Amino acid sequence: MKKTNEIKNKVRLQDAQVLAGGYSPAIRAMEIGAIVSFIALELFLVYRLYNNPHGGPWLLLGAVLLGYLAADFVSGFVHWMGDTWGSTEMPILGKALIRPFREHHVDEKAITRHDFVETNGNNCLISLPVAVAAVSMPLSSSGWVFCASFLGAMIFWVMATNQFHKWSHMDSPPAIIGFLQRVHLILPPAHHRIHHTAPFNKYYCITVGWLNWPLNLVHFFPLAERLVTRVTGLVPREDDIGDEAARALVEAQVAAEAPVVQAAKELLTKATTQEEAPPATATTRPSA
Repeated sequence: MKKTNEIKNKVRLQDAQVLAGGYSPAIRAMEIGAIVSFIALELFLVYRLYNNPHGGPWLLLGAVLLGYLAADFVSGFVHWMGDTWGSTEMPILGKALIRPFREHHVDEKAITRHDFVETNGNNCLISLPVAVAAVSMPLSSSGWVFCASFLGAMIFWVMATNQFHKWSHMDSPPAIIGFLQRVHLILPPAHHRIHHTAPFNKYYCITVGWLNWPLNLVHFFPLAERLVTRVTGLVPREDDIGDEAARALVEAQVAAEAPVVQAAKELLTKATTQEEAPPATATTRPSA
């Protein structure tokens, strides 16, 4: 706990107004184009899948549900990348994709003031290559139909992720949204609040958040960060929380073990202790 508080005290976030000012008319025009293109590709995919002889209700339902789970992982992976690597000063990517992540940690309520375009444009943009791949599939067998349906469903949920994310930060979301949050069918506010504790290094999945616990259990993202740092020499979160806090966090994560490893060691220690303990001896009653 002491080490965690030391890292939090070292966190130095960027200026919220400067970050918000990075949303330019050019970026907005790009996002509008991405939304229109995304919707057109998704509708074209639905048209191609409609009444396809190789499809079926159970196949499509399975693809939609699996796509929802995959979108949760994709949202976490993209969120982790946006939070952890790169700088707002990078050409194109810095202003268009990385800046919103930095702004959100400084002013988490800013997303509730964004309109539909600013909220969902980025996700539509990064989904376009997958949408093109989905509509390009031949759909000549049930396997192809499932793959296309899965990809189409996954990017639909990826597109919806920022809307779910926005609702999780609203003080009074619509009643139906509040119900879906309470039953954890979309991202609940209390669950997402764990991510918004400095230094913002856990619970990245923001479609529904189901995968946050298992990914945290195995230290998926810290291990990925070590790999990237070893290959590139980059320091994770250096641009987001400042150099001092970022390096302190790296040291803390290197020293820490994954919860699943800790649990395994505890079980092993317990089993070893039981094996080494002397066997209990039976007691006999003295004869009268």
